[in-house]
Amino acid sequence: MVQKSKPPSAANQSERRGEPERRGEPERRGEPKRRGRPRAYEPDIALGKALDLFRKQGFAATSLDDLSEATGMNRPSLYGAFGDKRELYIKSYQRYREEAAASMVEIFRQEMPLRQRLERIYAAALDIYLSGDTGPRGCFTVVTAASEAVADPDIRAMVLDGLTGLDKAFASCFRRAREKGELPESADPFALAQIASATVHTIAIRSRARVPRKELEAIVKGAIDVMVGVKG
Repeated sequence: MVQKSKPPSAANQSERRGEPERRGEPERRGEPKRRGRPRAYEPDIALGKALDLFRKQGFAATSLDDLSEATGMNRPSLYGAFGDKRELYIKSYQRYREEAAASMVEIFRQEMPLRQRLERIYAAALDIYLSGDTGPRGCFTVVTAASEAVADPDIRAMVLDGLTGLDKAFASCFRRAREKGELPESADPFALAQIASATVHTIAIRSRARVPRKELEAIVKGAIDVMVGVKG
């Protein structure tokens, strides 16, 4: 009488396939398999590092190797998270604009005398422009983005939007000041706004050239006297 052989157990099948037997671990069905290693970086922090580097060196002088070293990410990870160098530059510029706007939005919104408002706006701008571990970084728009705007229509649109937005914000300040009697009826809010914006650009460039803060503050005071009137 021939005995029928028993079908091999799951354990024996595993052994035949060269797989170790899993004891005491029920098979889990329906669970997605984990693939690859989790990200070892924070995209928000990495973007901040890229922003610092672009502000310091500009677009052309910053290589992918520079960005990889600054962010701690290899090239494939950089591409996966942010796209190519141009896309990373645009994302960095957008981040800069958001942070700059956040630092000033309340000053533009709050009710205060015009001279005080302008003094606070320029003080906040100087804090941004003179910041940097290795020296003043200036303004991203004026120092680096304006150069790239010549050939890149997307960056040009962002630069123009930033310049126009600043003009409009200043014009609103001067318009309200005229309504409150701080400026004469003949005052032109838009013309004053352009002077105010031009002063922002001037101190941005000079701060990058490491002009001392005292000298920049003197420029600001002279500009405010022109726009508002000499303080008696």
